[in-house]
Amino acid sequence: MSSPAQIIQPPRTGLKITEIFRSLQGETDSSGWPTIFVRLTGCPLRCVWCDTAYAFQGGQWREIDDIVEAVNQLNTHRVCVTGGEPLAQKRCIDLLRRLCDEGFYVSLETSGALPVDQVDPRVIKILDLKAPASGESERNDWSNLDHLQPHDQIKFVINDREDFDWALNTIQDHQLERWDVLLSPVWERLKPTRLADWLLNAGIQARLQLQLHKILWDDEPGR
Repeated sequence: MSSPAQIIQPPRTGLKITEIFRSLQGETDSSGWPTIFVRLTGCPLRCVWCDTAYAFQGGQWREIDDIVEAVNQLNTHRVCVTGGEPLAQKRCIDLLRRLCDEGFYVSLETSGALPVDQVDPRVIKILDLKAPASGESERNDWSNLDHLQPHDQIKFVINDREDFDWALNTIQDHQLERWDVLLSPVWERLKPTRLADWLLNAGIQARLQLQLHKILWDDEPGR
């Protein structure tokens, strides 16, 4: 069995895909928009509260041409490449570029633990910085902040008050209000109203984010 820390090395031009489906975007500033999700298999992190552990293993190798064709057939303008950790597969960079070339509005959900400097500048990068309760906060690659553009976004998943205070300090220390900052409560661990109160009292320029897909479909895979 391969180590969780290993980077998946795809054969030739292939990528290992867990699923491709069409749903409503449940997060980011595109919440509510019909979106095609391309979920890549594998992740070098093991966040305590991870809600996509089913994407750690399995999946099928598919050529980039085949993936792009599957996306085209779903006839939707917005595409989100996610995981797992999509950048754990090096060919993800090629897929993102191809999707942009095809004219899609492309976003990338990434943990922030792997370099984003090679990501096509047309892609909307959502950098999910890991707070202490995730168990993976030491994996944050802070150099990624040097490669963000104004249209990119920064996300914090908050489990408790310690996480919130850490996020608040991080926002201030790194001047993250230059970007759209999103704060999301861990599903069924932190009440959204509590996080809302903390956010209002903190006086920072950040947005409360609830996971729309979980509210609508109770986090059913493929929805």
